[in-house]
Amino acid sequence: MRSLAVAVALTVLGGSTAVAVAQTTKEQDDKRPHVAKNIIYIQGDGMGLGQRDLIRLALRGRYGELELNKLPVAGLVRTTSVDPDEVVTDSAAAATALATGHKTRNGVVGMDPQGRPVETILELAKRAGKSTGLVTTAQVTGASPAAFAAHVPSRDLQSDIAKQYIENVRPDVLLGGGEDWWFPKGNPGQWPDKPGEESRSPYGNLVEKAQRTGYTYVRNATELRQTRSNRLLGLFSNEDMVDYGPEGVGKYAPRVPLQQMARKALDVLSQNPRGFFLFLEEEGIDGLSHDNNTPGVIDAGRALDTTVAEVMRFVATHPDTLVIINGDHETGGLSIQDYDTDEEKTDPRQDGPFPIPGSKLRFAVDWTTNSHSGTDTPLTATGPGSDRLGRVQDNTEVYAAMRAAARL
Repeated sequence: MRSLAVAVALTVLGGSTAVAVAQTTKEQDDKRPHVAKNIIYIQGDGMGLGQRDLIRLALRGRYGELELNKLPVAGLVRTTSVDPDEVVTDSAAAATALATGHKTRNGVVGMDPQGRPVETILELAKRAGKSTGLVTTAQVTGASPAAFAAHVPSRDLQSDIAKQYIENVRPDVLLGGGEDWWFPKGNPGQWPDKPGEESRSPYGNLVEKAQRTGYTYVRNATELRQTRSNRLLGLFSNEDMVDYGPEGVGKYAPRVPLQQMARKALDVLSQNPRGFFLFLEEEGIDGLSHDNNTPGVIDAGRALDTTVAEVMRFVATHPDTLVIINGDHETGGLSIQDYDTDEEKTDPRQDGPFPIPGSKLRFAVDWTTNSHSGTDTPLTATGPGSDRLGRVQDNTEVYAAMRAAARL
């Protein structure tokens, strides 16, 4: 795109002025970092174009813009897995493709279709001497974060994933939910179990094992804020940090905000002079889209956008950082419609009305499924190597772009 801008300048301006413009552009390019010292991959789980439009319209109005849409590079990502029985991907297969560059079957984490472990971008960063982190409002052993740092044949093996985290890859920062997978049966941990929940680690107390290997365990927002440790394990709920359910039942209310977890992760990881890889995930967009809970999706989107603003404040003083914002797949088949009271009476999936800030207009949301859909996901990016992502691409190519940008 910069080459096109220079060509236009040469055509329009002509002579020495055009040469000066070209030289200025080249000087600007020379000052930009060409290698990504840091990579921050931000995932809105289940976030398709409909979710981005919903969040923008509800929070910023017809002509406003989200922080996550202000990044200069935009592209589309195809999400299909190689599952022999299903066209639409799940989070495990999608995240594995993004993390490793390898397609796999639904439900498989960090392995190819033949069950062979494949190296992840986080593991490559670790091998290069960089610090690493996984931060999510899901279970920290859930399918998406796990695909970046574990290798199991089933996403359900979450205690195995936790064990691999602390014994093998050892990310410097692990923050999220899912404490039930870390404590043995009979030990409820920090958070009271809800009906149907219980601690279930078959490997004993994995939190104590993590502490013995150098992790500092934090249990709430205050402990997270106060700790000065450079190796952190924080578990802030029994399972996901979001209370799921339909509108009026489910709500987005994590005990520790994603923004706070992201800020702490950046503070810890940026101490490494060799840089870092950080996975940040807002899970609520996916889970609440499964429930067709529009207000909940808006709240989760607000938290994600606030977190993106936090990340971009860091990037302002660390321009050698590649930032990618993407959804692993779309959930719910969400679309935006004009609000129609007659249609609302006949269409049980139409949700609304919702006000549009700065206007008297209202809009409705139409859901087509409670499952994932197969639509492409929108991606935005900035930083060294981000120009590789400004196109239609397969999700495996996102991995390739991250690896090339950091020369891993």
